[in-house]
Amino acid sequence: MKTLLLLLLVLLELGEAQGSLHRVPLRRHPSLKKKLRARSQLSEFWKSHNLDMIQFTESCSMDQSAKEPLINYLDMEYFGTISIGSPPQNFTVIFDTGSSNLWVPSVYCTSPACKTHSRFQPSQSSTYSQPGQSFSIQYGTGSLSGIIGADQVSVEGLTVVGQQFGESVTEPGQTFVDAEFDGILGLGYPSLAVGGVTPVFDNMMAQNLVDLPMFSVYMSRTSFSRRLGKVGCNGEYQGLAVRLAWI
Repeated sequence: MKTLLLLLLVLLELGEAQGSLHRVPLRRHPSLKKKLRARSQLSEFWKSHNLDMIQFTESCSMDQSAKEPLINYLDMEYFGTISIGSPPQNFTVIFDTGSSNLWVPSVYCTSPACKTHSRFQPSQSSTYSQPGQSFSIQYGTGSLSGIIGADQVSVEGLTVVGQQFGESVTEPGQTFVDAEFDGILGLGYPSLAVGGVTPVFDNMMAQNLVDLPMFSVYMSRTSFSRRLGKVGCNGEYQGLAVRLAWI
């Protein structure tokens, strides 16, 4: 079976004082659903996530609506790379508009999910500090808990100083074991942030790293397209099949 790895581009409109764009390249990993099916683990995945869809897993066609929520979740995952600390430690994260916290696995985490991903080592960073606060996050498909640390966080050339982020110490269950990403970078509003931390993008605005209080996201499902388009600070979008929808 031929597996395609897409190199995609999410354009975060992080305009500097000059109004330039900072583009964060994203990777679309092979479908988790297909990988689990190839390993004969798909049915067990449904069971472990308390999904009563075992009877439809192998017999339903791909276009049946009963499978849509899970198909979208397992087939559409886009990741980008950020760095934390000095010297920088790289992590693969999902840019999530539905949450506001940044978190990555801690080197002190012993959960199976942490062992299969990159883990942050605070002792290796000269700019790290620890406020001494704990945190716990519950997502729709998984949960985690740990401590809150503070360090510099870099996103495609933009470095936020003193950014508070979660260091997960416990990631129970199978959810994050199967994940291709290390952590999550939330792009939501500060009111959604667990622990009262300031989100990364809000700190970018506060530290005058961006000119405009907005960002944009562009994702392509095309396997063969190399020209993914551009986003300008003036709202003009060239090379895109459809216009961006501002919210």
